[in-house]
Amino acid sequence: MSNSYDNSYRSKNLFSIQNIVLLSLGWAMLALLYFLLFSAKIPDPSNDGKEIREAWYLLGTNIFEGSAYLGASFLCWRNWRSTQIISSRKVWLFIGLGMLAYFIGGIVFGYIEIGLGQEPDVSIADVFFVITYLFLGTGMSLALFSRRINLEKWQWLIVFAVGALGSFIAWFISRQNPDISADLEPLMQQIKLILDWFYVVSDVLLLIIATIMLLAFWGGKVSLSWRMIAAAAFSLYIADMWFKYATNYLPDYQSGDILEVFWVFSGVLFGMGAALEYEASLSLKRRTSGRKRT
Repeated sequence: MSNSYDNSYRSKNLFSIQNIVLLSLGWAMLALLYFLLFSAKIPDPSNDGKEIREAWYLLGTNIFEGSAYLGASFLCWRNWRSTQIISSRKVWLFIGLGMLAYFIGGIVFGYIEIGLGQEPDVSIADVFFVITYLFLGTGMSLALFSRRINLEKWQWLIVFAVGALGSFIAWFISRQNPDISADLEPLMQQIKLILDWFYVVSDVLLLIIATIMLLAFWGGKVSLSWRMIAAAAFSLYIADMWFKYATNYLPDYQSGDILEVFWVFSGVLFGMGAALEYEASLSLKRRTSGRKRT
């Protein structure tokens, strides 16, 4: 009986909000240092001195990114399984599935890039990335529209301005360079074009939803989790826009540039948002139970 109690206590203490937040912040800082210290390219003697990033470095970036999204998926699923969670459990189910899909897509993309040494414009990893946006968009939309949204006129102006700016940046970056897809078959060119615009539109929609969420849920302990989710969507937008710009306009771009660390930040923030929601739900439940006893 004592051993069972000790194991339960250790498990609860391990996943306390303090430990999760500290671990998340620590992981984000380690990722940032890793990108800053090791992202520089080095000449490759076997390829006429062309500057490249080492395979071990790219593997490390995949580990940082994958761990962040896998951890976020676990924390979202913990919310989904909890009967005490404040928001709809479906919200966390969809966000958790989105995080898991992104984790799998990152593993597949990393294997193709590092293991096979290929940089395809379209790959099986895109299937999982598309699923990510569908699940993530559904989860965030359910979270937003399940509550009454009462924004002031000036707040709607901010939403409009952010959406317009985000759309312009996405459109400007996504203007196709004809040389990029010239080697693809016509069918693959069409698929790539559809995928490119799907990602762009999805990023902009998530940016708009995140802006509304940030303004609507501002203030109060319970809303802190949704501010983290909004910040995660902003980080995802930054990383995606940089990658789109780099692959379209920088010749011979190789993964692992410093701004790609925002993918890690995004996964970390999604996880922190899930953890804060779980803790806020338990705190509210304890306060409610205390009032009933008195």
